[in-house]
Amino acid sequence: QVQLVESGGGLVQAGGSLRLSCAASGSIFSIATMAWYRQAPGKQRELVAAITRGGSTNYADSVKGRFTVSRDSPKNTVYLQMNSLKPEDTAVYYCNAQGVVTGFAPANNYWGQGTQVTVSS
Repeated sequence: QVQLVESGGGLVQAGGSLRLSCAASGSIFSIATMAWYRQAPGKQRELVAAITRGGSTNYADSVKGRFTVSRDSPKNTVYLQMNSLKPEDTAVYYCNAQGVVTGFAPANNYWGQGTQVTVSS
């Protein structure tokens, strides 16, 4: 059983910073891509940032230059450093692991439970 556990959310003033962490646990052989999504009230879940096993990254236009995604592959952990936060960054942030290989089962995708990030103006 694979579990993703996020941490690091909270309340911060506009212009501040937060660092989110997500650790995947279980009998994991490899994870192809780890990503962060977010969902604000009344809006669809959207991709924030993603990083492949090889280190290639992809960001939403709205966070480019402010957020940085990184991963520690041996620890199956992904991070999201968020700087210059804006009120519109307020959302529940979800960790996502894609192409997770465990034992002899087909690769699968998993989600964390989400962590709230609130940015006050």
